[in-house]
Formats: sequence, C-alpha cells, structure tokens
Amino acid sequence: MTAIRWVLSLIFVVQMYLAMAVIALAFAPWALFSRHGARTACKTYCVWVIFTLRILCGLKCEVRGTPPTSEAVIAAKHQSFLDIILIFNAVPAGKFVMKRELLYAPFLGQYALMLGCVPVNRGKRGAAIAKMKADVARGTAEPGQLIIYPQGTRVAPGVRKPYKVGTGLLYEQLAQPCHPVATNVGVFWPKRGILRKPGLAVVEFLPPIEPGLPIPEFMARLESDVETRSNQLMAEAGFKA
Repeated sequence: MTAIRWVLSLIFVVQMYLAMAVIALAFAPWALFSRHGARTACKTYCVWVIFTLRILCGLKCEVRGTPPTSEAVIAAKHQSFLDIILIFNAVPAGKFVMKRELLYAPFLGQYALMLGCVPVNRGKRGAAIAKMKADVARGTAEPGQLIIYPQGTRVAPGVRKPYKVGTGLLYEQLAQPCHPVATNVGVFWPKRGILRKPGLAVVEFLPPIEPGLPIPEFMARLESDVETRSNQLMAEAGFKA
C-alpha cells in the first residue's frame, strides 16, 4: 500500500508543477495587465491542487474559522506548500511577505509580483525588516490581506522555532487586526519528500488580535494562540510529538 501511495504521490507532484506552468501561461495575457487576472489564475491553480490532492492521494482539505475579507495581517504557521495554497484560496486578496529568492522561481516569482507580494532578503535581518516595512507602507493603497509566516520558514511538526519580531513590527505599523492561523498540513504533506498521506489537512483562522497591543505582548499572544491550536490540530490528525 505504501508503494502505491508513493507512486500516486509522485504523479500528483509531477502534474502539480505541470499544471502550474499550463495555468500560468494560459492566464498570462490577462494576468500581465490585471491584478485581478493574476489572482484568478492563482486561485484556479489552488482549486486544481486541492482537487487532485484528494483524488490521487486521498488527502482532503478543510478551512476552519472565519477568514478576513477586509484589510488585515494574517500570521500563519507554515509547514508545507499546502498551507500557502489553502490560506491564499480562502481570502479574497492575499499577498505574501516572501523570501526574495522565490522571485527567480519560474511562474511563481512573476505571479507573486503581479499579486503585490513583498519580497525580503532574509540574510540581512535589520535591512530586511526596514525594507519590508517600507514595501508594505508603499502598498497600503492596494487593499488586501498581508500574509506573513512569523517563523520565517517551513517548520516540520514537532520542531520548535522562534517567532521573529518582523510580524510585530508590521502589526504595529499597519494598525490592522492580525488573524493568527494554525495548521496540521505538515502531518500529511511533509516539508521535504514525495509521499502525501491520506487524511484531513486543516488550516484554521483563529480569533483576530486587535491592533494596539505592545509588540512583546502581541508576539507572546500570537505564538501561544498559533502553537497551542496547531498542536491540537496535529494531535487530531494522529501526530505524536
């Protein structure tokens, strides 16, 4: 059974990247001149990935809680590419704070810029935070939900990694509600590797943290909310630390 699942997972991964190229090229004439076109292309891709993941790998996806529809910061647990897909598909106008290297990824980088994503250089922490704040400030006229991963990278289930202060600085600067997001997707779709396990992958939008808290208090609450609920969701999925 494991061998069959691995083969089906491989088929899923191959077609997932082929679909990215096909959809990106098909929507390019519209997406090049319209942010709405770029967003429609990306949401079409998300729907396709979610559908084929269920058909080929037996992995169902569920979004819980209430995704924001107005301007907000979304601070999410990041375990695999799947949480990116589910969060983006759940909100009307998502844009990511992303590592600059992704700008050079075929199709992904070009569409990220069209969506208004904010690239940062993670190698220079102080400069990265300053540039991130400046880029976000310049983009405030474009409504949407700014999605940031406070730990800065994918973190496998059971691994602890500190939350970075950049999220708190954006929360303070933008003075918008911050919606924490918990997940268990890494139990089924690992940080690395081919095998996708069957089950129920969940991202859950938690009650928002309203603006106005001091940064240290905000960061402590954010980490507690996200980690506590993510651990519960992973336990629900059968993960044992």
